[in-house]
Amino acid sequence: MTSNAPRAYELADRVHREGHAMVIMGGIHATYLPEEAAEHADHVITGEGEKVFLDVVEGRRTEKIIQGIPIENLDEVPLPDYDILKTPCESANVLTTRGCPYRCTFCTTSRMFSPYRQRSVDNVMDEIRMYKKRGFRYMNFEDDNFTADKERAKEICRRMIAENLVFKETFFFGRTDMADDEELLDLLRQAHLTRVLIGIESLNQKALNSIHKGQNIENIRKAGIACEKHGIRVIASIVLGLDDDTKEDIHRSIQFAKDIHAYQLQPAILTPYPGTPVYEQMQQEGRMMEDSWEQFDMMNVTFYPKNMSPWELQEEFYKASLYFYDFKSSRIIKENFGKEYGRRRMGLAVMARLGVFGAHLASRIKGTPYYRIRHTEISINIPSGR
Repeated sequence: MTSNAPRAYELADRVHREGHAMVIMGGIHATYLPEEAAEHADHVITGEGEKVFLDVVEGRRTEKIIQGIPIENLDEVPLPDYDILKTPCESANVLTTRGCPYRCTFCTTSRMFSPYRQRSVDNVMDEIRMYKKRGFRYMNFEDDNFTADKERAKEICRRMIAENLVFKETFFFGRTDMADDEELLDLLRQAHLTRVLIGIESLNQKALNSIHKGQNIENIRKAGIACEKHGIRVIASIVLGLDDDTKEDIHRSIQFAKDIHAYQLQPAILTPYPGTPVYEQMQQEGRMMEDSWEQFDMMNVTFYPKNMSPWELQEEFYKASLYFYDFKSSRIIKENFGKEYGRRRMGLAVMARLGVFGAHLASRIKGTPYYRIRHTEISINIPSGR
């Protein structure tokens, strides 16, 4: 992740100063800014690194920056070995695809892992079967969009149910169009895929079109109703700071998430990550406000917004958390999903208040990122045609 790049550079520099190990860097940030990463590494592998990594380690590839080669057949990738972990792990993570068939303008993974590829259902089931035998109680499907291929998702669910490979709870990423398939929703529930993150992003159709989301307001409303009906808890992801969104649009999106009794809210400040069209736009328009990669974590404003000041956008992030995670909604979540989830919601309400208090306090201390955001003056002209 981009926000981790400075720490990675720090560790790499320390290894060079105090040790003798070879430093190899890769990942999304290094892929799009390889020259920057190369200042701290012996080698940088861009893109997917599995097919070239061993050649680099054993000295057959000696270039400073090496282009990775995408794996065509994902079934060739070995299954993860959880025995090497030194920390307890209660949840197994399964990646059944790479990439995403959609190309939202702020997304890095659909560009890093291109083209979109799938593992065979049999291969996926082998991995799930392994985790069931190991005694895992929870599982996460980490695909960017597990339900992109609905028939394939249904087949995986059918197999999980038929082979008794159902976990206490399985999380997945989905899209609003999953609500169009009643059979899919029923199978998801039966297979205990009962927690989903859906990118709602905005309730402003112009904003959705501008980021190439490929969904409309009716899709969003239908998905909210359908998931609640089938007992699938929704984590509603909202992007704050889109050029076509005003404060009122943000408020409507947060209210919608509350109205559909979303289990969690993921308010994400629009972040111009290197390699995305949003980054290119902000660079071209001179709207990059922050050059410290640590702040690129979707919780801090790093650019000049179009319809509000940087601090006003930062405040909208705080307001969204406080409004959504109120104590009254904890009772509703408890009634809909049980005591355990009601307690979790109550904990999130407390944490939201403590977090916002700390951020406001930090915004008054010189030298902190929040102080810079609060005292940044708008000094650019944003093109009105965007």
